[in-house]
Amino acid sequence: MTKAIIRPAVEADGVRMLELIRELAIVEKAPDEVTVSMEEFLDAGFGKNPIWGAFVAEVDEKIVGISLYYIRYSTWKGRRLYLEDLIVTESMRGSGIGKQLFEETLNLGKSQGYHGMVWQVLDWNEPAIQFYKKYKADFDSSWINVSITY
Repeated sequence: MTKAIIRPAVEADGVRMLELIRELAIVEKAPDEVTVSMEEFLDAGFGKNPIWGAFVAEVDEKIVGISLYYIRYSTWKGRRLYLEDLIVTESMRGSGIGKQLFEETLNLGKSQGYHGMVWQVLDWNEPAIQFYKKYKADFDSSWINVSITY
């Protein structure tokens, strides 16, 4: 297992974070779907009213992974974290960095008194599915993803 430094993201990390997000989009066969500007990305995370937080994983002073999350409210369960993205650069996958990021994010939710964490995983992403099963995550196929783009 590679021991990474896991720390909260800072604004100066934004360029590398967006590079990793674009790398993930390529893996997910949707490279043209990342349309957020750097300005919007940085403002949403580090501006006057940030709406997301993140942890970064560093190895040899280079960011090799991120966990980006925000607070979600469930009328049934209360406050929960929503894990938007858990990304580890391709060359570092399988080294334990995803586990370190995931557990840091889980621990944040627990320390804040939240009632759990939710996220999505693509049905064809078998390595990710197997990773989450190790945590005894509940997989719920009864909900359908719905979105509207403005």
